[in-house]
Parts: sequence; structure tokens; C-alpha cells
Amino acid sequence: MTMDADARADAWLADARSTLGSTNLGPRAEQIGRVEEVGDGIALVSGLPLARLDELLRFAKGQFGFAQVLEQDRIGCVLLDDVDGVEAGDAVHGTGDVVRVPVGPGLLGRVVDPLGRPLDGKGPIAADSKEPIERPAPAIIDRDLVTEPVQTGLIVIDALFALGRGQRELIIGDRAIGKTTIAIDTIINQKSSDMVCVYVAVGQKSSSIRRAVDAIHAGGAPERCIIVIAEAASSPGLQWIAPFAAMTMAEYFRDRGQHALIVIDDMTKHAATHREIALLTRQSPGREAYPGDVFYVHARLLERAAKLSKEKGSGSLTALPIAETDAGNLSAYIPTNLISITDGQIVLDAKLFRQGQKPAVDVGTSVSRVGGKTQAHALRDAAKTLRLDYAQFLELEAFTRFGGMPDTRVRNQLARGARIRAILEQPQHSPLRLADEVALVLAVQFGLLDTIPLPTVDAVRKGLRDALDKDAAEAVRQIEDKGLLDDKTKQALRTVLERHVKTLAPAPAQAPAPTSAKPA
Repeated sequence: MTMDADARADAWLADARSTLGSTNLGPRAEQIGRVEEVGDGIALVSGLPLARLDELLRFAKGQFGFAQVLEQDRIGCVLLDDVDGVEAGDAVHGTGDVVRVPVGPGLLGRVVDPLGRPLDGKGPIAADSKEPIERPAPAIIDRDLVTEPVQTGLIVIDALFALGRGQRELIIGDRAIGKTTIAIDTIINQKSSDMVCVYVAVGQKSSSIRRAVDAIHAGGAPERCIIVIAEAASSPGLQWIAPFAAMTMAEYFRDRGQHALIVIDDMTKHAATHREIALLTRQSPGREAYPGDVFYVHARLLERAAKLSKEKGSGSLTALPIAETDAGNLSAYIPTNLISITDGQIVLDAKLFRQGQKPAVDVGTSVSRVGGKTQAHALRDAAKTLRLDYAQFLELEAFTRFGGMPDTRVRNQLARGARIRAILEQPQHSPLRLADEVALVLAVQFGLLDTIPLPTVDAVRKGLRDALDKDAAEAVRQIEDKGLLDDKTKQALRTVLERHVKTLAPAPAQAPAPTSAKPA
């Protein structure tokens, strides 16, 4: 036993001598900066002339920040941790690295902050690696055409403004009229799809975030979702990096041939945070006090959403950024920037919302620049003239308000248009299957709803799924699996729809024929 102990001691001593012999004991130069000023999540640092833009800086007590502004004699550093622990005079060290976040399947089903730190109390994150939050967008040669549909489960969007995998579609409107609800419904509808969903909340109230998270857990597939939270009480630095960090998390799946969807809620608050940081770091203000690079910041973020070519794995990343308007003003600075960056916009109208039209989508100003190329073939065949018919109805309805008795043809158009508007209404967090959407559109196109009372249309929608599964299971399978609508499937759907509508709204009974009077 003594000999073994002596042998181990000799081995340890030899290893220590070898380590010490290879150690460079000469002088080493290290740059150490100092905090000159600190406040409101910003630290002005001097003494680091070799620091690079976006470099991660480490403070004396372990806090981190990143270099946002480089000036001749100091650095504007955005803090990522609590500002209370940073004081003027503290030492600052450059790390030579940039801000990185964990990525990988270990994030699925988790609620994290923009740095990937868990917020759900489920323990540490099992990440595959850490990637920079700022990454170049795919080159044009690495992209493919956007042709595959993203089913939102909302008939007003799927039938009129089809979305595609790899598209960037802006959801815009005044506050509290259903923007987040549309995005959450889209996430919920991916429960039966192969898309990974990332929801990032930027500057939102805790109560709003809680409602969104609860809705995803109640109706969606939370095990295939990543929720990134930078609430209004978080530091400006965390709010600023939140959409970039979430985009990196989503790109992990896209780059491996999978499909991902990211919802950024919302870009207006992110722009306000960028303005706040710019003013605190004393950058020159421009229009509406925003710095001149706010367009570039959002463009380089949203350009990362793309459909990759076959050589790159055919993965896709679809982006649904949300923006808030003031009194419906689409011509404000940030809305016009985002509209010009994205591939279309879903515009919500406050007047429609107050009238009870939910989702309150304004079909006149909404557009999808990808067009019908991404629309499911079955729905495109069923909704050939739906948008034109609805637009004509809106014009006729406006004219008939001036009075006068329209002729029979106009009355029929008004009746058809009212039924189209009724099927476009949809309760929140109740997305429809593709087969249900096709059946509802066909019911309007066949005129099966023209003569029933408007309140009955909602009953038709509620009972449609069970009726189709019971009497048209093969037609449902054909639409869901292949996305096609042939004559046989169309006829099967028509038979079931006629029976279903007749059950809910039977034809009024005819009055009995008058009997002749008996002779006295």
C-alpha cells in the first residue's frame, strides 16, 4: 500500500513538473476597460480600443453586455443583465466572442429567455451547441421557390391570402383587435403538421404572455414549440436580442431540412427598444426619433426566413412578424418599413372588430405577394371566385345603404355575400381542418346557405366536422392526404352538405290548403 502511494505521488510530481515546464511565465498584456457611465441598461466604457462591434463584454461582477456603438474614445455597451450590479469605475474585459444562444431539440417544449436560460423551472437546457444570434441570411442561390402551403386554420386567410413555407407575412393593426390571436391560432393549427413553432414575445405584458402560452398549451403541441420571453420589465438589451435569438433557434431546424414557423410579437415594440438604445448611446436621431439603421435592423432579421433549395436540404423558415398601428395609420414609419420588407400583410381593421367580425381582417388592404401558388389545390379549386364575389358584395352593400329597393339579382348577390362574411367569421383558438374549409367554401359556392338564416351558418360550421367524418370520411382523407378536389370528392361533399344544412335549417312547412265551407 505504501509503495502504491509513493508511485502515485511520483507520477503526480512528474506531471506537475511537465505542466510547469511548458507554462509561459513571461509577462502577458491584457486590455481592461473601465465603466465611465451607467444607467437605463446602457454602460459607456473606455479603455478597450480593440473591441469589435457586437462583441460580448464581461463586467467585474460577472454581468455581460454587447458593444452596440463604437466611438473613438469609448464604447456604448448594451447590458444583458441587471444594471444594478454595474457601477462606474468597474473593470470591463473583452471576450473576443459575440452573443450566442443554445440551439437544438432540447429547447422544444421549453420557455426560455433570449439567452436560452430556462424560465419554466424544468431544469437546465440540453443544447446541441451555441450559435451566434446574428447570422447572415441565405444567399439567393441557396433559396427555392415558395410553393408549399402553411395552413393557418383560419378560412379568411387560407381561402383569400394563402401563406407559404418560407414566406414572411406581416400581421398589422391597432392594439387589442386580434393580431396575436391570429398568430397563436396558426401555431395551434400546426398540431397535426410537421412544423416546429417558435413564439417570441418582445416587450409584452406578463398577462398577455401568460394568455398566449396557456392557449398554446391548451390547444397546440407545446412539445414542438419554443417560447422565448422578453417581457416589458426585462432589460432593453434582452428585448433587443430576443427576435434575433429566436431566429437562430428556429434556423437550427430549417438548416437540417425541417420546417419551422416563428412569430415575433411584436416588431413595433422592438423598434421602440432600438430607438431607446440609440438615444441612450447618443446616436443621431432621424424620422420619429428612430436611428437611420432601423430599417436595416429589421430587414436583416426578416431576410433570414426563407425556403432553402434541395442542395441545402429543402428546409423552410416562415416568419409572422406582428406590428401595431396607431388609429389604423399604415403610412407611419415602422409600418411602411415592415410592409416593404415582408411578402404581404394581413391588415386588421378596428371598425370590423367592433362590429363583431372576428378575425377582423380587411380583405381590401390585405395581400399575399406569393399569391395562389402556395394555396392548397383543393381550396384553390373550391374558392375560385370567392374573393371577387366578396369584394362585389362589399361594394353593393355600401351602395344599398343609400336606400332604394334592389332588384332580384342584386338581392341574391347580397344574400350570397352575407353568407360569405358569415363563414369568414371564426371563434378564436378554433382552427379548421383543410377539409372543413373546403366544405364551407363549397357550401357557399353551391348556394346551400343562401336561404338559411344567418345565425344558422354558425351552427353549420360547428357540426360540420362530425358530419364529414361520419358520412364523407373518404372525401376528407382525399383532401387531407393529397390536397386534391376531384369531381367525385366534390359530389360526395355536396351530398353531405345538403343533408347537414337541411338537418339544421329544414324548409318551412307549407300552409294547408283552405277547405271549402260546408252548406248550411
